[in-house]
Amino acid sequence: MKIGFLTQHGKEALLAQILAEGLGAELSRVEGFDTDTLGTFTRECPRRGTQVEAATRKAELALELSAAQVEWGLGSEGAFHLDPYLSLLPWNTEVLVLIERRSGYRITALAHAKAQSVGVDVRDWDELRAAAERAGFPEHHLVLRRSGADGPVLAKGLACLEGLRKVFQRSKASEPELTLHVENDLRAHANPTRQTVIRQAGLDLVRRFHCRCPQCHAPGYGLLRAEPGAPCASCGTPTRVPRAEVWSCPSCGHQAIKPRAQPVMADPQRCDVCNP
Repeated sequence: MKIGFLTQHGKEALLAQILAEGLGAELSRVEGFDTDTLGTFTRECPRRGTQVEAATRKAELALELSAAQVEWGLGSEGAFHLDPYLSLLPWNTEVLVLIERRSGYRITALAHAKAQSVGVDVRDWDELRAAAERAGFPEHHLVLRRSGADGPVLAKGLACLEGLRKVFQRSKASEPELTLHVENDLRAHANPTRQTVIRQAGLDLVRRFHCRCPQCHAPGYGLLRAEPGAPCASCGTPTRVPRAEVWSCPSCGHQAIKPRAQPVMADPQRCDVCNP
């Protein structure tokens, strides 16, 4: 099984062993297309469409650019946002889309977890050093911007203290009162925390590949979303806590609701009646 992977930030090294062990697959990097034109984390080029659409486009391009050399095309797309539970923590969602050339089968996998994504304005070197420490620097690389989170990028991929100092000093030399914005570089090769989530998405891809749709028998049958409605343990009112899972086939669209193995009772603190 040969898989072509369109990527330019080293993600093939994160997934090669997982897909070799789980699928017996040979993963090769596909070149010839600048994936930054589909969207950048530093926002010079906004992503068009959804996260799944972007990953799907990359998988399609992997097949186009590799001609008949590979049987499957793989695309990957990451996103950063606030956590889906309390909207307090930085959150990373990773999507992988695998497409078979011959049949057109599409398998979509995902993983999500707390992200290493700091963004803060700084005015002097001490503030910058403190922000860099919170951002996990130098293991996690940094981006430095001029004049706030929407300002132009002065440098990205900053991975050593001396390099960070040089950019800071050069920026301040002409404008001593300039406010800078420092943030984590969210590209895969520059963010070890994100690398862990990408590997988790690879494991999910292996699981989904081996799960066949009960309707059409295509690979990729798996969890689509959680179904809310677990009753409150105190008053019995349905809550937003998941009571079941909705599984779906990406090939034929078949869906089924799978109740949880153990009946779920929601904590009254998560009930809109008991805790409005």
